Amino acid sequence: MGNKRKVVLFIASSLDGYIATKEESLEWLFSVEGEGDNGFSEFYDTVSTVIMGKRTYDWIMSHELKEFPYVNKDCYVFTRSVVEDKENVEFVSSDLPKLINDLKNQEGNNIWIVGGGELLQTFLEEKLVDEIIVTVAPAILGKGIPLFREGDYQLNLSLKRTRTFNQFVELHYEVNK
Repeated sequence: MGNKRKVVLFIASSLDGYIATKEESLEWLFSVEGEGDNGFSEFYDTVSTVIMGKRTYDWIMSHELKEFPYVNKDCYVFTRSVVEDKENVEFVSSDLPKLINDLKNQEGNNIWIVGGGELLQTFLEEKLVDEIIVTVAPAILGKGIPLFREGDYQLNLSLKRTRTFNQFVELHYEVNK
């Protein structure tokens, strides 16, 4: 078998490290002048599995107008509640490290961690993240939902690449293991 699949965080952040306002708004992000889709399509083509927490899933479902945006990907939503699977989504509450390691050993492309918060913190504490791609917007929010929560983890990173998309700067890091 070839290389193992990678677990990648791909996300946008304000310069001061927030992914949304306290009210979970992203309006500040959409007011920044970017370039095309700021590398999203290129990244999305490298992904075959999407992982998110229930809170992120609920936010997406309340803001998407037509259909679930990841219909062509395997999608897992972690939740503490018992939720019946939906078309295109499997709700899981199982052992996160075991599931991720099982997925990494299957055929396919990268695994994308969508969103941040509690699930991302668990990924970081369990040392499950292989790459981090943060697109920084020229905005300072002062408060909001932080990209990285305080936790029991420390990662050393190696910078793979930087790119600009007009006013955005993409920082692409590999996690040193």
